[in-house]
Amino acid sequence: MSGLRCRAARAPGRLGGVALVLGGALSAQFGSALAALLFPHTGVAGAITLRLTIGALLMLAVCRPRLRGYGRGDWAAVVAFGLALAGMNSLFYQAIERIPLGPAVTLEVLGPLALSVVGARRVAAWCWAGLALAGVALLGQGGFDRLDPAGVALALAAGTMWAAYIVCSARVGARFPRVDGLALALAVAALVTLPIGLVDGGSRLAHPAVLGVGAGLALLASMLPYSLELAALRRLPTATFAVLMSLGPAIAALAGWLVLDQTLHPVEVLGIGLVVAASAGAVRAATPPPSPAVVSAAAAAPTARR
Repeated sequence: MSGLRCRAARAPGRLGGVALVLGGALSAQFGSALAALLFPHTGVAGAITLRLTIGALLMLAVCRPRLRGYGRGDWAAVVAFGLALAGMNSLFYQAIERIPLGPAVTLEVLGPLALSVVGARRVAAWCWAGLALAGVALLGQGGFDRLDPAGVALALAAGTMWAAYIVCSARVGARFPRVDGLALALAVAALVTLPIGLVDGGSRLAHPAVLGVGAGLALLASMLPYSLELAALRRLPTATFAVLMSLGPAIAALAGWLVLDQTLHPVEVLGIGLVVAASAGAVRAATPPPSPAVVSAAAAAPTARR
């Protein structure tokens, strides 16, 4: 009887955790769509600068990370984390300027998927990788000529940087308390991208309307989803959390359709579905289960990126 009561008590928490993850994913992917709308007004690099600079300022103001008491190795880890974050943002935003949002996220997610498969010790993980490649092949059936080759290459490169981001995030998470490391890495990423963004966006970045949209982008793509996902990690098993995060490509396709009027061929929708299934299956096949630090890093990646 007590066991039934315990399970009943846990159910609302888990359902709430699922809602938090889905809310965070919706916020992150619709934030990406908002960024694409900003490109004609600021340039891609200008939008990246607004997103990272405002996001970094908000994170630093909220977290107020401690700067003393860290060694050279700690700061080297933060710099590497920030560079991975800057590269991930820049490559992804350059990709979604050229190809639809859904396929871009689908191609990008291959980076973390490859990291998961390489770290797994089961043959099943490689089978899931094969399913993901089949999904990518179906995307090509919709026409890789329709998907700008440069955009495809940029999305794949962003996926590589996403995998690097996950590794760097886990290392920084072990060295810095709370989310201090992420706040500092965002500041590094903002400083790295600022010069190019100022050249690309120029005085347009200071326009009140552009600044307002940039602030909304930072909130929608960073602060809100990160907060929701952090709360979800306190309610859900890490494996369940990671499986839910695998829905990113499907949610991105929905955001691209609703906000950017980006339609997909049925075969492309099937390809995205196969990659989503492969990502979820690879998480389940992983041995040993992913540590909270690594899963937290994977959670932070999409929000910090978008």
